[in-house]
Amino acid sequence: QVPLVESGGGLVQAGGSLRLSCAVSGRAFSTYRMGWFRQTPGKEREFVATINWSGSATSYGDSVKGRFTISRDNAKNTVYLQMNSLKPEDTAVYLCAARKPPDDQYKYWGQGTQVTVSS
Repeated sequence: QVPLVESGGGLVQAGGSLRLSCAVSGRAFSTYRMGWFRQTPGKEREFVATINWSGSATSYGDSVKGRFTISRDNAKNTVYLQMNSLKPEDTAVYLCAARKPPDDQYKYWGQGTQVTVSS
């Protein structure tokens, strides 16, 4: 098991910013690919962003490109999601996920943190 704990969610007005954090337990964090996903009731889980083990490569879902930035601090076992120019449609539960090599799927998930963007 790889415990993941998200924090930083909350209520923000449209156009505002939030930074989410995901703290990961264990010594092998620096080997994991990390991802952020989001979930709203009645919809499929949506990919938000991912970052490789070193932080040198990132990719984003189309709906957040140019507004969100994923980063990581391997010394702190933490991955971040900086969210700018938030829109009401960004409202969701945001989940952090870890993928251990050589797995090809994210097998470890946090409980999520609620982000609500008011118009």
